[in-house]
Amino acid sequence: MHSVMITGGAGFIGQNLVHAWRVARPTDRLIVVDAMTYAANVRSLEPLIADRSILFVKGDINDAALMRSLFEEYKFTRVAHLAAESHVDRSIADPEAFLQTNVFGTFTLLRTALDAWRSTGTLDRARFLHVSTDEVYGSLGSADPAFSESSPYRPNSPYAASKAASDHMVRAFVATYDMPALITNCSNNYGPYQHPEKLIPLMLVHALDGKSLPVYGDGSNIRDWLHVSDHCDALLTVIERGRTGETYNIGGRKERTNRDVVELICDTLDRTFAAEPALASRFPGCPAAAGASCRSLITYVTDRPGHDHRYAIDASKLARETGQRCSVDFTAGLGRTIRWYLDNEAWWREVTSGAYKAWIDKNYGLRIAV
Repeated sequence: MHSVMITGGAGFIGQNLVHAWRVARPTDRLIVVDAMTYAANVRSLEPLIADRSILFVKGDINDAALMRSLFEEYKFTRVAHLAAESHVDRSIADPEAFLQTNVFGTFTLLRTALDAWRSTGTLDRARFLHVSTDEVYGSLGSADPAFSESSPYRPNSPYAASKAASDHMVRAFVATYDMPALITNCSNNYGPYQHPEKLIPLMLVHALDGKSLPVYGDGSNIRDWLHVSDHCDALLTVIERGRTGETYNIGGRKERTNRDVVELICDTLDRTFAAEPALASRFPGCPAAAGASCRSLITYVTDRPGHDHRYAIDASKLARETGQRCSVDFTAGLGRTIRWYLDNEAWWREVTSGAYKAWIDKNYGLRIAV
């Protein structure tokens, strides 16, 4: 049994990891820490909190005193560090918040864990997993080989730069202090509980309400899509079977242009509404409710600054060293994701109210249709 801290556990990937960890390793003690910023939501964790399957702590990883007290009380032997500001557009508008959480927060957590494990003599059996992104590698051309663990860092947004800095800090702790840490760099995630500022849920909830589907530029930017369940399985594998001090790339090997993804969402909704007439009364604003195509909502808007053209992940090291391979087909995974949002309208209605709406209006309201 391990005592486990999962930071950012009320975020999209975090809460999926909490559920996956609870199922895969039921004897581990899980303490979930989250600052509960705009993108966090504990609704899916409430049953686990109620039956004491997990302990939830509202707290900021920059709070060194809190982090020390948690390590002292719970004697963590595993840390899965997912707490991060993660939206590129928000990093352009407010880069300082990304430095505070992603850089200084990671440093605070690393120092606290190192001090705790040294003082208790548990450094040799502890593990610190730092969850990062493929965006640290920059942008690929259409014919370039996929990012590998040896690809140079070339971040192009404040978000990517802050994650690159945190990766380097983890590497430095490994080299300087023998920190038992590992790093994972993943491609674009999708699945249940994703905040509707990200591409797939944004397009989906907008289509259901009959709102414009704003696609940056000409929609030709390419992303490698990874279902969150595949990602969580890989994280569970890496923290136990990966080599400390190493980096492992995690990707779905499902490259699609943004335009293709948005069109697939539209086409899936069109077919679903045709097959399930009752959806029309629930979502009367959706074009598919009247037998039209959701593609009519697609609007191309001016591109965001520094928009990377293509991401692709070479995950062969992960497969070779751990046997872990991602298995969710993108079309099937997207279909399951769409079904989840259709069945969980109350969740995203709550998330998309208030501050979220103000953010969408600010970010897209001044962009010009092209």
